[in-house]
Amino acid sequence: MSALGTRPHPDLPRLHFTEVATAPVVIEHMDAGGIGLAILDGEAAPTGGLGLAKQLRDELDHTPPILVLIGRADDRWLADWSRADASVPHPIDPLRLRDTVTSLLAPS
Repeated sequence: MSALGTRPHPDLPRLHFTEVATAPVVIEHMDAGGIGLAILDGEAAPTGGLGLAKQLRDELDHTPPILVLIGRADDRWLADWSRADASVPHPIDPLRLRDTVTSLLAPS
C-alpha cells in the first residue's frame, strides 16, 4: 500500500484500500462487489493468493482485475495458471507495481 499511495497516476481516481487477512473474507468482499482491483499475496498461508485467484475466477461470475504478488519472477507460470491478470515478483519494485496497477485500472 505504501508503494502505491492513494494516487498512483493522475488519470486515476484515488485508491481506497480494503485489507483482509483470510480467504473467506476475500471471497465475501469480492462476491459483494465494489472492488476495483484485487491484489493477492501469492505467498500467503494457509491459503495463497494464487489458488485464491483461481478459485475467484472459477466461482464468481464477475471479478475485477486480479494482481498477484509472487515469490520470484520464475513463478509467473503459476500466476498464468491462476488466471490472474498480472503479477509482480518479490522484492516489490514500487515503480513496476505502480505501472502494473495503473495499466489494470486504466479506463478502456
